[in-house]
Amino acid sequence: MTSIDSVTLGADDPAAATRFYDAAFGLGSQVRVRASETPATGFRGFTLSLTVSQPGTVNGLVDAAVAAGASVVKPATKSFWGYGGVVRAPDGALWKIATSAKKDTGPATRQIDQFVLLLGVEDVVATKKFYVARGLTVGKSFGRKYVEFETPPNSVKLALYGRRALAKDAGVPPEGTGPHGLTIGGGDGAFTDPDGFAWEVATAVR
Repeated sequence: MTSIDSVTLGADDPAAATRFYDAAFGLGSQVRVRASETPATGFRGFTLSLTVSQPGTVNGLVDAAVAAGASVVKPATKSFWGYGGVVRAPDGALWKIATSAKKDTGPATRQIDQFVLLLGVEDVVATKKFYVARGLTVGKSFGRKYVEFETPPNSVKLALYGRRALAKDAGVPPEGTGPHGLTIGGGDGAFTDPDGFAWEVATAVR
């Protein structure tokens, strides 16, 4: 099965970006950083999501991200599905921190239950077929709107969303220019998907 071991983000200052991610989220080798080769503007076509157990943990991670240099895009708030907010990391990547719970059931922690990469794609059905052909198994599918794939233990979950819908969910305009600034680490070879997202074989350490 093709699975995601890590994501590599492009940044103007890789050392500063690495310090940010260590301080904000503590995801270790699942998030790597390298120097950006080409500038990008606006929405980069993806978001990264951290699913946690309760609102207090959402608030703690948002506060840690802001203290480390992130800016708030959508303040953490209740919604019909739970509680969450969106921040923009100093390198420009958008991070959504959320929970399905609406009330705390214990002390806040920094425990992250699921790390999800959401790709904003032009044709959800076509991109789903591409990834199925690469060996992924569909876990959930809602027609042309949303797809998520089954995730092996300790891997980053992959999900597909329409580009405009994903930008709306993140609270940003859908327009953007330049590269995605993202390389997905996993699988057994390098390839590029129909929407220009590049995969490479993940190395063992950052």
